Amino acid sequence: MRQSIQLAGRLLFTNREKYLRPIKQVAELYPAELLTASCTIADLCHFSLDELRYEYPEELVPPSLTPSAYLRQLTYCGVEKRWPDGAPPAVLQLIEKELSLIAEMAYEYYFLTVFDIVQFAKSQQILCQGRGSAANSAVCYCLEITEVDPARVNLLFERFISKERNEPPDIDVDFEHERREEVLQYLYRKYGRDRAGMTGVVITYRPRSALRDVGKALGLSLDRVDRLSRMVDGVHDDDRFAGRIREAGLDPGSRLGGQLMMLVREILGFPRHLSQHVGGMVITRGLLSELVPIENAAMPGRTVIQWDKNDLDALGILKVDCLSLGMLTAIHHCLAMIGGEEGGRTIGDAMAEVPAEDPAVYEMISRADTMGVFQIESRAQMSMLPRLQPRCFYDLVIEVAIVRPGPIQGDMVHPYLRRRAGREEVNYPNEAIRGVLEKTLGVPIFQEQAMRLAVVAAGFTPGQADQLRRAMGAWRRPGVIEKFQRKLVDGMTGRGYDELFAERVFRQIRGFGEYGFPESHAASFALLVYVSAWLKRYHPAAFCASLLNSQPMGFYAPAQLVGDARKHGVEVRQVDINHSDWDCTIEGGGDGVALRLGLRMVRGLSESVARRVVCERARGEFESVWDVSGRVGLGEGEMSRLARADVFGSLETSRRGALWDALADHSDQPLWGDEIGEAVVKLPEMGEADEVVADYRSQGLSLRGHPFQSVRPRVSRLGAVTASELRELRHGTSLAMAGLVLLRQRPSSARGVTFVTLEDETGMANLIIKPAVWERYHRVASSARAMLAFGTLQNQQGVVHLLVSRLVDLTEALGEVKLPSRDFR
Repeated sequence: MRQSIQLAGRLLFTNREKYLRPIKQVAELYPAELLTASCTIADLCHFSLDELRYEYPEELVPPSLTPSAYLRQLTYCGVEKRWPDGAPPAVLQLIEKELSLIAEMAYEYYFLTVFDIVQFAKSQQILCQGRGSAANSAVCYCLEITEVDPARVNLLFERFISKERNEPPDIDVDFEHERREEVLQYLYRKYGRDRAGMTGVVITYRPRSALRDVGKALGLSLDRVDRLSRMVDGVHDDDRFAGRIREAGLDPGSRLGGQLMMLVREILGFPRHLSQHVGGMVITRGLLSELVPIENAAMPGRTVIQWDKNDLDALGILKVDCLSLGMLTAIHHCLAMIGGEEGGRTIGDAMAEVPAEDPAVYEMISRADTMGVFQIESRAQMSMLPRLQPRCFYDLVIEVAIVRPGPIQGDMVHPYLRRRAGREEVNYPNEAIRGVLEKTLGVPIFQEQAMRLAVVAAGFTPGQADQLRRAMGAWRRPGVIEKFQRKLVDGMTGRGYDELFAERVFRQIRGFGEYGFPESHAASFALLVYVSAWLKRYHPAAFCASLLNSQPMGFYAPAQLVGDARKHGVEVRQVDINHSDWDCTIEGGGDGVALRLGLRMVRGLSESVARRVVCERARGEFESVWDVSGRVGLGEGEMSRLARADVFGSLETSRRGALWDALADHSDQPLWGDEIGEAVVKLPEMGEADEVVADYRSQGLSLRGHPFQSVRPRVSRLGAVTASELRELRHGTSLAMAGLVLLRQRPSSARGVTFVTLEDETGMANLIIKPAVWERYHRVASSARAMLAFGTLQNQQGVVHLLVSRLVDLTEALGEVKLPSRDFR
């Protein structure tokens, strides 16, 4: 209805009779003949979900071959390509085992469907890579669905397909996020919208969405609703929830405040709306509408299934996940920029040719010099890298997996680090356990290891081990994982293991319920970690340009990415009307490569306008602001955006001068002829601080300086040190540090601790804010755009944090600079 309760009036039902009533009560209200007719119709509508039978599409198999024979043919073609000198015997044995099980379960069409999708993407030069449980499959590797070499990683095919589970496999494939729609439309063209549809997802109420909807329904103003949704970070603690409502200007003891608190809690977890899955596609042999209800999507050319993805899984309906990944887009842009598509090579070939195991790349990673690098650029990952000191590909696999709630909650991180550093001895109860845990120094870090432990130590069958994995994923449902505790402990003690060891193994396995990575998934991601790190190490200008051209993605805004590139010696050139394309580009060659910012950096400027500018410029460089306006045919608003972004540097026109010219009236004056003219006006020059502020307002970054430079004198008087000085100070030093707020994070494994990243003119610093301090300074901690933090320095093993004791809001000192933080709480 989109109306508040107070104004709803007759839109609301006038009574409470709209509910399912017992037959006896209905019989008292309506004539018997009507009730009899209704019951007759109801009896005719009997239907069971067991009647649904999913059928795979068939057209992918040549008429002369069976599905099994065709899949075998494609697999062994892939073997020849992957191992030109012959595959290892163990790999061939694994392939045969997988093909036999695939044939027994009749899953050939599924593999062939995904193979066809991947081949289409490769034919269109779209980077893609399978991940998740599919990376446990040697067949998927041979079909080029995944890039995880079974000779390098221990695969556990039962995690992917299990006879005991008797469910369709699940293959997730990541595509470049800017081109994923091409893949989806290929499927719609190939199978038709009557046979292919996007999976639905039921979105349920969470605290912030519940606050917004309940607040609007109760008639709260939109600004107050916005303030509430920003400030409230939990609704189950009465005192804290009431305090947040009071801070937003509403009395929690009033009737309205009480209703808000009660109703918000009441609707948590209730369905809010049906949305589209991020990439799940269902493809059928017959009409999709005969299997599931469908509807047209808001986006043209898409059909959406009206069932949640979990319902499809329960019914065994095939779902292919065509997901999008920004880093694949950035890698493609970067490889193309440095010549990856020259000489007839595909972009996939260029990616495969990145030199492996480069010591300089690992040295850079170990210094946590990883801003922009896939998966290892977060605060937590940067804190782990100097401790872990990765030196080979498998170290990256562990790095990706270990900074997850599962290993942290299962107390696996510190034992692994101690053993890696040689401060703790590694012991194995027997050779069977050694075979499972030796690569991770006796600590189970991956889901596959937990499953193998259950098999070799407790006597689980592979299918039972997979049930254990599923129970790990049901950690939100109390008691599910505990059902396996007795079976696991009894199985281990019955085979001679110490009961304390068995209980410790179970606690570690239970920890995976807080989200632990499978080894195969971590290996898929580690490939992209290494490639992106190599590009950053050897092509920093192109890598930064590619990240900027692929936004939004990653943890950091363009200002931080550009600042990091400049620290690595990259010359960054301003957006310019005569030199910039829409995208950021590299100029020059050899050691003289520079990064030229593109017109996409100008806030509010559309791509179509920018491309018109570039197209017209090809006919000759622009000579004046008026020349741009006249030749391209830009309006006052578009010219104003360009002028405010100071893109007329090559015309030797200042920002104010360009804006003056952009707003001037250059139309003909037929009545007065040349009698009316505009006098040349000498405008005052802008100060450097004003230029920096104007840059941030128009582009979100500045090459002239940092907005915090103007604040430095003020915070220096309060004793604040710079971010660059922190590393030189001793552990335990009491100090203050100030900067812009870039990130706020509160991982589920942090027990309420919030991590905040500040940036000043010299670099970044990480704050640790414990729950008590967060509560005391909640308004500043949760909403300030800049802050001054007092606390104690933690400087150990090259990892630096400030443990905060007090916060001061510096938002007003920034003036008109508005940089929203990226909050992942």
